[in-house]
Amino acid sequence: QVQLVESGGGLVQAGDSLRLSCAASGRTFSDYTYTIGWFRQAPGKEREFVAAIKGSGGRTDYADSVKGRFTISRDNAKNTFYLQMNGLKPEDTAVYYCAAVQSIPILTSYARYNYWGQGTQVTVSS
Repeated sequence: QVQLVESGGGLVQAGDSLRLSCAASGRTFSDYTYTIGWFRQAPGKEREFVAAIKGSGGRTDYADSVKGRFTISRDNAKNTFYLQMNGLKPEDTAVYYCAAVQSIPILTSYARYNYWGQGTQVTVSS
């Protein structure tokens, strides 16, 4: 059974940094056929794409709103994926989810992902 478990969320002030982790079990996502994504959902808003990385590494994609501030990475030895978030803003406040899909192209639509974590809350105060 595939499980994705996020951790690392919390309450921070604007300008601070956080690193989210997504620990995967039940399947190895370390090859090019998988894409791992981070999504977020703020209250009353639709879930939106944040960043994605190929399981094999190398290729990444970011939402325009986080480019230059967030970095997605992976540690295949640990089957764990990360989202380093710097320069956090109040508008980054949301529940952050990691997700996985078997797809060679990087997908940015949350509806295409079929493995999901339970989410971790990130709150940025001004």
